[in-house]
Amino acid sequence: MILASDLRQCLRMRILAIDHGNKRMGIAISDELKMIAQPLEFIPAKPFHCFISRLEELLSDKEVELILVGMPRSMNGGYGPAAIKVEEFVEELKTAFPVPIRTWDERLTSAQANRLLIEDNTRREKRKQKVDKMAAAILLQSYLDSLAE
Repeated sequence: MILASDLRQCLRMRILAIDHGNKRMGIAISDELKMIAQPLEFIPAKPFHCFISRLEELLSDKEVELILVGMPRSMNGGYGPAAIKVEEFVEELKTAFPVPIRTWDERLTSAQANRLLIEDNTRREKRKQKVDKMAAAILLQSYLDSLAE
């Protein structure tokens, strides 16, 4: 039997997306209804223990039920060296957190994010600070849209 309080808790859970990078990890979060992705922040990738610590705070604060990690693929659908790094990253996340983790195709998300920021007349130095979290939001929105289909 599902209690109303359990159902309310389940409905409040969110999905957090990570756009993996060597220097910065872009972070985005879904709304509670899992319909809209919002860019949240970027976290420096190194030192890794600081990244894990900040991610732990976000998972707790935002009541996250799933971590979505962008999987880089080539235009022909294959996997390259960047995908191997992401697979290793996902394995590290799995040992650090009990939250389910899933990968999602991230082809062209950074290019899309850059294009959107340019169209919005965002200056180059500001784009650098925003592109990773925007790419994570584009990745997450793609996933959320697939859930609605």
